[in-house]
Amino acid sequence: MVPLASLLESVVRVNGGVPATIGILDGVARVGMDPEELIMLTESAGRSTTLKLSRRDLSYVCGQRLVGKNYNGGTTISATMLLAHLAGIKIFGTGGLGGVHRGAESSMDISADLTELGRTPVTVVSSGCKSFLDIPRTLEYLETEGAYVGTFADGRKGNVDFPAFWSRDSGVKSPTTVENEIEAAAIIRTYSLPMHRSYGSLGTDAQHSLNISSGLLFANPVPVESAIAKETMDTVIEEAIRQANASGITGKDNTPFVLAKIKELTKGASIPANRALIESNVRRAAIVARELAILESKQDNAQG
Repeated sequence: MVPLASLLESVVRVNGGVPATIGILDGVARVGMDPEELIMLTESAGRSTTLKLSRRDLSYVCGQRLVGKNYNGGTTISATMLLAHLAGIKIFGTGGLGGVHRGAESSMDISADLTELGRTPVTVVSSGCKSFLDIPRTLEYLETEGAYVGTFADGRKGNVDFPAFWSRDSGVKSPTTVENEIEAAAIIRTYSLPMHRSYGSLGTDAQHSLNISSGLLFANPVPVESAIAKETMDTVIEEAIRQANASGITGKDNTPFVLAKIKELTKGASIPANRALIESNVRRAAIVARELAILESKQDNAQG
């Protein structure tokens, strides 16, 4: 884990960004860590005092420090968005988005990542959501939350599929298609322009003028050379879900169980795909951040 974390920070630097790994270390929320802190956090994985933390867990974990109980934790997208926003960070890259689980109509198992995208104006670059989730309902939920969703064309033509993490295609079309990082930066910029004072037209800053404060999701398909065919993953996922149901695995234990089964059933092929996609997402997020900074500078200079 330490080499991967260091690699991802290097990817950000090479592409003109400033890395700021986010997590909880000794009960303190960290936005940006030095090498020693990265090692401490990654080496604590698997311990009882190291937790997976969503938005709801942050006050508990940080509060426990005040009574002498120090926890470490990796943050989900929802918690990462919240901490990034507090620190003034506008964009980050990650692996896969949480979503609506299959059978959510009865279980109500819906990731807090989706509601966070509806209320926190931070941009997330991910490889869609994991394909064992209900992708059509996930996209419907994001629409309800008012969160923008676009997928990078990545050399393809027309309306492309929303990616399914290990697979470039999901069988579900993306709400919008984004051609490149410059176009993504322009979309983000509409969320942060100063309030327009002309009442005749809202112009290009309509998102801000209309007080839209939701986040943005840019889906970045896994690199071609590391992708696993949709047909292969569909079979693997059906079997992993079948085993989870047969074992009575539910709630927060469901995702780790299914992921472990997918690793087993793909004979480990899902692991290099994981590494390739997160590196690709971090690289793309860094480039978008750089292009956004260039666009902001040009517009600020033009306004004098």
